[in-house]
Amino acid sequence: MRSPGAAVTSTVPTSEFVVVGIGADGWPGLGEPARDELRHARVIYGAARQLALLDGAAPRLGAQLRPWRSPMSEHLAELVETGGVDDAHPDTVHILASGDPMFHGVGASIVARVGADRVRVYPAVSSASLACARLGWDLATTRIVSAVRTEPGVVLGEVTDGARVLVLSRDETTPAAVAELLTDAGFGASAMTVLEQLGGPAEQIATDTAEGWHRRAGDSLNIVAVDCVGPHRTRLPGRADEAYEHDGQITKSTIRALTVCALEPAGAQILWDIGAGSGSVAIEWLRADDRGLAVAFERDPERADRLRRNAARHGVAHRLSVRGPAPDELAAAPQPDAVFIGGGLDEEILALAWDALADSGRLVVNAVTVENQALVTQRHADQGGTLRRLSVETVAPLGTMTTWRPALPIVQWSVDKPTTGLPDAGLAEAVR
Repeated sequence: MRSPGAAVTSTVPTSEFVVVGIGADGWPGLGEPARDELRHARVIYGAARQLALLDGAAPRLGAQLRPWRSPMSEHLAELVETGGVDDAHPDTVHILASGDPMFHGVGASIVARVGADRVRVYPAVSSASLACARLGWDLATTRIVSAVRTEPGVVLGEVTDGARVLVLSRDETTPAAVAELLTDAGFGASAMTVLEQLGGPAEQIATDTAEGWHRRAGDSLNIVAVDCVGPHRTRLPGRADEAYEHDGQITKSTIRALTVCALEPAGAQILWDIGAGSGSVAIEWLRADDRGLAVAFERDPERADRLRRNAARHGVAHRLSVRGPAPDELAAAPQPDAVFIGGGLDEEILALAWDALADSGRLVVNAVTVENQALVTQRHADQGGTLRRLSVETVAPLGTMTTWRPALPIVQWSVDKPTTGLPDAGLAEAVR
């Protein structure tokens, strides 16, 4: 199994990065250690808005103020790659960031690239802490999502009746987009508060219901607080089939719950969902742990579009990649920690998926047809794992009375890949 989040060592070991968080109150809100760092800086990088907070309020700084080029991510990557030791950069690179740089911020991005030993961070109070202080919310029990680099639909992954959610906004358009999404999802009665320029002299706070939100776009620096009123939505697998748009090609609720549990979502893992159909298994795998990513393989373009809509509806579209059919698209996909095969099963796909699976990874196959059930039964005999026959019956009308209607039985095989890294002989033979 890979080690998620491992730092990539830079080719320039001598440079150091100093990241200073600054609030909307600017220079007066900085502690003396952070001010001292900026006084000794030769170059300070940051967004134009952040650099402007140093104007006028601070003693004369000897540093050049360099705003990020667009896109900022590419400029930052370039800066990290050069390490700050060429003629254009000092050996110590100073970067100005908003609030707490380790909270959805540039500090965490730099540490992930060069390692914590080469980064010093001076955090200011985060916007989430300030928002909870203004609202009287317990930060420890408040869910926080970022729409800075993703679509506002990310909020739908957290909403449920009684929940309190903070949305870090991309710009002034985010509040209206969040209000529309909440209303469409049945959370229109939720109290929605937009907090702008928190901690600064231009701070403003406005509250309304999501369905009543018709305010004009305000400041680009804002955070949206949602006190949820609406249906209960669990993160546990097994949501009603009606929660998904589908054409009948869907792993039914009870079997889906057992399947997601068999896949054991945990941490920053990658799932392959082969023959994804409506995408319900991948979506509920993602909802179970918000650190995971999924790649769905679907042959039918209409189903692929439907899958994307389902992912957006459940707030996980930013963590789900939809690709074409297996086996054609498998080779270009990132290595999976877990694989689910629910459609299009054959010996070639089974062998390729097993070969791609990371050591200690989990493979789960649901077989419906007699032929595919025979295939997984033989693989279980060769490799072990767990083989189950799942049958579900549901009460349904029969004339003026009721009876039990059985669904098609499913044979489910789950198995962990050995850590030796050697391909299994039985599966290797299947593709020869």
